[in-house]
Amino acid sequence: MNKLKVLLSICCISALQTGCFFGKKETSDKTGWKYNDAKYGGVERVKAKDQKTAPGLVFIQGGVFIMGQVGDDVGFEWNNQARRVTLDSYYIDETEVTNQQYRDYLFWLNKIYTSFPNVLRNALPDTLVWRLPLAYNEPYVESYFRHPGYNDYPVVGVTWLQANDYCLWRTDRVNELMLIEKGIMNPNMTEQENAENFNTDAYLAGQYEGDVKKPLKDIATGEDRRVKFEDGILFPKYRLPTEAEFEYAASGLIGSTQDERVLERRLYGWSGTNVRNSSKKNRGQMMANFQRGRGDLMGVAGSLNDKYAGPAIVRSFPPNDYGLYDMVGNVNEWVLDIYRPLSFAEVEEFNPYRGNVFTERAKDPEGNALPKNELGRMKIDTVGVVDRYNYQMGDNRNYRDGDIYSSIFYQDAANRAPDSLSNSTYVYYQGDPAKGNDGMTSLISDKSRVYKGGSFLDRAYWLRPATRRFLAQDRAAVDIGFRCAMISVGGDVKIKGKKKKK
Repeated sequence: MNKLKVLLSICCISALQTGCFFGKKETSDKTGWKYNDAKYGGVERVKAKDQKTAPGLVFIQGGVFIMGQVGDDVGFEWNNQARRVTLDSYYIDETEVTNQQYRDYLFWLNKIYTSFPNVLRNALPDTLVWRLPLAYNEPYVESYFRHPGYNDYPVVGVTWLQANDYCLWRTDRVNELMLIEKGIMNPNMTEQENAENFNTDAYLAGQYEGDVKKPLKDIATGEDRRVKFEDGILFPKYRLPTEAEFEYAASGLIGSTQDERVLERRLYGWSGTNVRNSSKKNRGQMMANFQRGRGDLMGVAGSLNDKYAGPAIVRSFPPNDYGLYDMVGNVNEWVLDIYRPLSFAEVEEFNPYRGNVFTERAKDPEGNALPKNELGRMKIDTVGVVDRYNYQMGDNRNYRDGDIYSSIFYQDAANRAPDSLSNSTYVYYQGDPAKGNDGMTSLISDKSRVYKGGSFLDRAYWLRPATRRFLAQDRAAVDIGFRCAMISVGGDVKIKGKKKKK
């Protein structure tokens, strides 16, 4: 038996080194040539398989749904009329990002970017969001983010820009761990500093080596090579969910359908119009953390309603039908989209999203990627139109690419002091100087980002997944946090896991 184990181990190692890692030798049904065979050119074909679920995520099966207002529009804003759209399958975090999880990120920034203290400084949450002119909230200012008693509470005081930087960092940490677990790289955190840190894009571009343990073999040449995205080992990028993805997941649609019939458009993330639990076991308990009425954030001592005056520990309230916690209530959450009151008027039917800024990686005249910047990030092209028929450098946040309202200029990170993991900052016009209206008074701009979900400070109306508000992307609030999402590669439509019972 022991000899058999040894033999199997040798075979597995041999397969990884010789290319059988790519699956059995198949042939192309178009040319008849063999894949993964050096004698036939060494064209590689990785065996297709389901995408592995990345840490912290829950699979959401896509489909058609009615996005937009359910029930009365209390504010009479008319900014979210109903429309039918379709989403591809995707993944989203089970809970909001917590204080502990965000402190992990700060710890890493402090450890790696020793020459750039601004990177850490600019990533810090604004704890002063707890200060109110007529309230004694200094204990929250001093303790909420740092004290271990708040480890599992959602992080707040984080801007939209900071949340995006966290997503980039999380992508790199998860992909680096995948290479370590596959035996391709050794952990080398003690040797990473400043630009020499693992970044997924830099690694794929050949600009980060790391401590290589067992490199893959190129089938055609037999030489060592690094992992490519085509190998199916690295995960796609973490990011904020789009507004449509957040609303779809928060609605828990799978719990209100039968065959292809939607039995009800849910007002909240559960059936019915009541905000209290209707199950026999937990009857009468609040379904979410919100403000019941003016001055009533938690109820009467001895009989508290939602039990929390401020944010609640994640997973304190029942999950929805997707197994997601606090998609409504607790804290509002940033989503990816630019805010426009009439976003619904022009919307793509498939994966709707507003806020695209199309760029391309900066390259030299020979087509090679330019050297990474001081933070180890790849540079983006900052001027001109890329020489591709179906690709254009453009800012499509206003749907009028090319006119003065959507003019955009890029400031490359190499030309300024690095302060975040993002490559560039955007400078844009807010009017037409030729018409004398470059001083605009609207609070809505290309910096305005949508947030959704409702919070401990909000009335029940804002718990509705369809409701939407906005805040500037560089501003933070005491009741806004975030969670991450990820695409499902290959459009996987299988329901993964079982529905959780309440």
